[in-house]
Amino acid sequence: MDDISLKILAILQKKARIPNVEVARQVGMAPSAVLERIRKLEKQGIIDGYEVRLNPRRFDRGLMAFVQVSVRSGPHVMQVGETLGAIPDIQEVHYVAGDDGYVIKVRVAGTAELDRLIREKVQPIQGVRSTRTQVVLSSVKESSRIPIDQTLSTGKDAATND
Repeated sequence: MDDISLKILAILQKKARIPNVEVARQVGMAPSAVLERIRKLEKQGIIDGYEVRLNPRRFDRGLMAFVQVSVRSGPHVMQVGETLGAIPDIQEVHYVAGDDGYVIKVRVAGTAELDRLIREKVQPIQGVRSTRTQVVLSSVKESSRIPIDQTLSTGKDAATND
């Protein structure tokens, strides 16, 4: 991937809805060439998608918690993860090494909803052994951005090669 593709990715991570003309101006290319690069980055799976970040408090989802879900060993371990992923209040599901099988990120209105979610939806899942919850008091940083390091450039233009 070359420096221009990395610059485009860095720009899009900061503001995904930036007009293509503005991206082109910032990297010094024609808008059509930038659009072609972006499409190739999407096709190659480098750009995974675009997402709007909503303010959770505006949707009565002001409480965030991380729940460690301990899973019994056996063939159902991955099924537990898929079942957790299907629950709308769960934003993230991560299968982790160590004592616990999964760490999930939850957003709900308050502690009563968190309690209900854990007791009624998480703990009854076949294969779940126990849960341990950490309620977030405040967040210093929350981001899904990946640092774009210009040294990743190989001199090869991955965005323009098929």
